[in-house]
Amino acid sequence: MPSRPGAGLRPRALAFLLAAVPTTAHSHAAAAQETIALDEISVAGAAPMPGSSPSPGPGQVARPAFGVAAPPGSAPSVIERPVGEVVTAIGRQDVIANRPATSVAQVLVNSPGVTVRQGNGPRDVVVSIRGNNARSTGVIKNMVVLEDGFVVTQPDGASRFDITDPRAYSRIDVFRGPQSPLFGNYATGGAIAFRTRTGREIEGYEVGIDAGSFGTLGRYFTVGGASGPYEVSLFASDFRSNGYQDHSSADTQTVNLLASYTPSPDNRFTLKVINNTLEADLPARSSLAQYRINPYQRGCASAATAAPGCTTVNLLQNGAFGTTVPVTASEGAFGRNDRRTIIAARWEHDIDANTTWRTQVGFDERNFNQPFYTTSSRGSYPSYNVLSDITHRGEVFGLPTVGYAALSYSAIDNHISLFNRAPYLGPRLGALASNQEAAQSNLGGRARAEVALSDRWAGVLGVSAENTWLTGRTLTYAYSAAGTTRMAADIDRSFLNVAPELALVYRPDDTLAFRGRVATGYATPAASQLFVTPAGVPGNNTDLRTQTNLGVDLGVDWSPLPELRLSLTGFYEFFRNELVTQSPGAGLLSYTFNAPASEHRGIEAGAEWAFSPGWRANAAYGLNDQFYTRYVEQLSAGSLTARFDRAGRLIPGVPAHQLLARIGYDQPTGPLKGLGAFVEAVYQDGFFLDNANQLKAPGYALLNANVHYDTDLVGSYAKRLSLYVEVRNILDTTYIASAQPLANSISAATGLQNGAGVLATTTGSIFAGAPRSVVGGMKLAF
Repeated sequence: MPSRPGAGLRPRALAFLLAAVPTTAHSHAAAAQETIALDEISVAGAAPMPGSSPSPGPGQVARPAFGVAAPPGSAPSVIERPVGEVVTAIGRQDVIANRPATSVAQVLVNSPGVTVRQGNGPRDVVVSIRGNNARSTGVIKNMVVLEDGFVVTQPDGASRFDITDPRAYSRIDVFRGPQSPLFGNYATGGAIAFRTRTGREIEGYEVGIDAGSFGTLGRYFTVGGASGPYEVSLFASDFRSNGYQDHSSADTQTVNLLASYTPSPDNRFTLKVINNTLEADLPARSSLAQYRINPYQRGCASAATAAPGCTTVNLLQNGAFGTTVPVTASEGAFGRNDRRTIIAARWEHDIDANTTWRTQVGFDERNFNQPFYTTSSRGSYPSYNVLSDITHRGEVFGLPTVGYAALSYSAIDNHISLFNRAPYLGPRLGALASNQEAAQSNLGGRARAEVALSDRWAGVLGVSAENTWLTGRTLTYAYSAAGTTRMAADIDRSFLNVAPELALVYRPDDTLAFRGRVATGYATPAASQLFVTPAGVPGNNTDLRTQTNLGVDLGVDWSPLPELRLSLTGFYEFFRNELVTQSPGAGLLSYTFNAPASEHRGIEAGAEWAFSPGWRANAAYGLNDQFYTRYVEQLSAGSLTARFDRAGRLIPGVPAHQLLARIGYDQPTGPLKGLGAFVEAVYQDGFFLDNANQLKAPGYALLNANVHYDTDLVGSYAKRLSLYVEVRNILDTTYIASAQPLANSISAATGLQNGAGVLATTTGSIFAGAPRSVVGGMKLAF
């Protein structure tokens, strides 16, 4: 087996981490509303189970169930505090409440094991957990996303964070590792559960405004309250920016409603509505060579007068065939015009003192118009999902048990038309390139039991089974002077997947917990992946298989002092038929293939330390070592074909190290009470851009600083005033915020694999990150 690049460094890094990072913590006095927790959280019934969180301490507030601020029923939601899971809870302090957090990228880096990348738009952040989805540059895959307990991942596994304005949330839980026994299809990497602020938390209304560098302007308001059986919270925001690159302005609006009605102690109804509209200009992704010359793609208004390093894309002059014309992003009017609407409702009913039944139904439509690069995609993805579950607290063979069972059904209709682009005169369409219609449905069941084996030991046993059906057709059109030809590709596939889980938690005392977990996950291919060939054009790619993984987690949580919490988790995951997406070149569609076998392993560490009155330090670290163990790649050029064994090569797009470290101070008493500041550093290691590991995107380290002031207003109509200003990327570091992995190639003359020099000049890969920026804001609560 060929040696892996950098293989000599990773054992030393692993040894260093194990020696340098203390064993870890389990926090769980349930956190106050304004806390950040880097520890693991678990489900608790009426009496705490071993491995679950203890009851709230003096002055602390118990966390309500997702979406219901009224006293929770007899059995909390299974995702609220699950025993044995590796979960990080991220609160508001220093993350959302006192800073201009415009995207979830600034929030989710607070969780160990999470990597964030810039997507195609201001809030289109690409999030990966344990390196899953790190290769993507747009749609989120390999994780399930929920909001207030409602699934906002569409049935084809696609999630986008355009709809997610972080200022709406009070807490975000990040589930790490395979989660299909808990969340079903597509949870091979984990899950993220957002919790919006309820009416009872707001109790009034708030207005805020942020403004700063590059024409950034954000305005938002929140209103909420509770009266009798009713509770409502409404968040709305308007965000605009000119962007730090040429042709990267954006305009997006979000409305987020959460309402609950409790007509009786044993019945609770919850309504969830999200609507987001987005208009964004998109710059062109550059090659690594162009990035080094002109990272922000400035001076690129016209191809004829473009500055050195500008990216151009060749569009068909007549929009159908023949001569091409090079255009810049501005000349091609690259952009996105999208809308997303979600409407969902849930009924919770306490059958008896120990049993709760929940049923929820949701409708989710993603409508898009995306004219960028050589094609323009227009389509609508309406979908719906139904989930009915029951949670029962009782005994099995005399052992206290929390049991959970669920049935789920979801379906999506995909209709997308792909047009060639024509140059100039705005986002002009050319001839129809392809038309795709497909339907996907998923029917599954899940069951889980948490058992208190003794006063020190807790066990978890779970399983998920799900069948996915995919049917559809894509028609592809080719044009020439002789006329038009049409080709059809059909799919009629079904996938049956089963995923078990087993976990054990041992708690020798209230400050220490050891946990072990073995779990599995699965992700079926989506219709969009089945209809793009390795050449990067619409066609037949219908032989893709289900991605599966088996993961082993070992962790320890330790709180040696009340003000100190530490966590450490090691994981090893074995993938089969991993779905890998990469770009075949400039202006072409990214395609997906199965890597037969690969391994992911690493370490995740988190720490929180209130080491002195007013002082607080946080750290989140992730180490990823991911490589192919069985994969032979076939490359062709002209009449030549060659095969290359990629076993032992690192998987592209996955950085080995990522770290967030923050230290801050808030004046706790006196006339300056509420005045605070923090400094944080964000580090991400470099990563390879290709399967042969020839070309590497460099890593980076960023330094950010924040000053804020939060005070009660006595004798005023307003109740509270918050002021803040933040400088991001203080050292004005030039860095890569996103890089699409590239396909290797061979010489059409010799059949030999082309080197790093060819890859470095391949466009369609890189977005630079934001240079130094200053954003300040204020918020008034009434």
